[in-house]
Amino acid sequence: MNTPSSPIRVALIGYGFAARTFHAPLIQAVERLSVELVASSRPEHVQADLPGVEVEADPMQAVVAPGIDLVVIATPNDTHFPLAQAALRAGKHVVVDKPMTPSLSEARELRATAEANGQLLSVFHNRRWDSDFLSVRQAMREGLIGEARHFESRIERFRPQVRDRWRERAGPAAGLWWDLGPHLVDQALALFGWPDTVQANLAQQRSGATTDDWAHVVLGFGATRAILHAGMLAAIPGSRFLVHGTRGSLLKSQPDRQEQQQLSGLRPGDPEWGIDPDPLQWRCDDGPTQTRAAIPGDQSRFYVELAEAIAGGGPNPVPPDEAIRVMAVMEAAMQSALEGRAIIPTP
Repeated sequence: MNTPSSPIRVALIGYGFAARTFHAPLIQAVERLSVELVASSRPEHVQADLPGVEVEADPMQAVVAPGIDLVVIATPNDTHFPLAQAALRAGKHVVVDKPMTPSLSEARELRATAEANGQLLSVFHNRRWDSDFLSVRQAMREGLIGEARHFESRIERFRPQVRDRWRERAGPAAGLWWDLGPHLVDQALALFGWPDTVQANLAQQRSGATTDDWAHVVLGFGATRAILHAGMLAAIPGSRFLVHGTRGSLLKSQPDRQEQQQLSGLRPGDPEWGIDPDPLQWRCDDGPTQTRAAIPGDQSRFYVELAEAIAGGGPNPVPPDEAIRVMAVMEAAMQSALEGRAIIPTP
């Protein structure tokens, strides 16, 4: 166990978009964490951002490197399982980017490996700390619109050209559902618990697409329906969240801005970090439409809480059981889309 005074030495595996935009800046914002090693085939990119950090070309060597306490895996989805398994067996704590693994069976095996080796295993469901989700969750907890009955969560973009990258090529856990679906599912489960049914429709809509680039999934929670939607041809995207309840409705039009802030060079701790200028709107009992400021987002909280958990001072921010539940819904949606029917998911 790390003591409160000792730094937690981190190996970051992979240095593509997810690592550069999310993991590296968020880790650097946490005083207890220190990036000591990066696995990458492009050392010049690493050194430009993290001067002086050691670079290892072989990711499998990096996950078992001596002197490392925490391994953060931000590589293509089909590599998550072998890299995490090796790191856990080498006595490292592990963070895996979402989705946890390409399959539910592998996710369960990783959990068992972590338990057998006494290591912390967590999954980077960073969208739990987004301004839009935090604002909607707080309003629902307060009962501003009564009991939620219709819930819509959308992540839509306008990218009509298929890109030559692993996320958009056919393969294990590739495609838009596996890219954005874990965020949508994780947030829905956090709000409503375990669904009774999962019904999904996936499509390839862009010219040249080889895997799904449109997803529409409906989760049933008794009388409540949660609609999860993602698409790549939305030049005018729909609202990020729309909720209709027994007493009224609430709306969060614009998404959290942290990704755009990271890309523009803003970092956690800066005065404007996580500030969301788009207010939450709601109307209740035929009264006037009201607004209030969005709750600021801060995805660095994942790593703050993770460092506390490793030091024995708090709970795992995303324990394996919660990530496995997301995986079970993801797979149920794939089965539903393939068979054209509603699925009763098994947690």
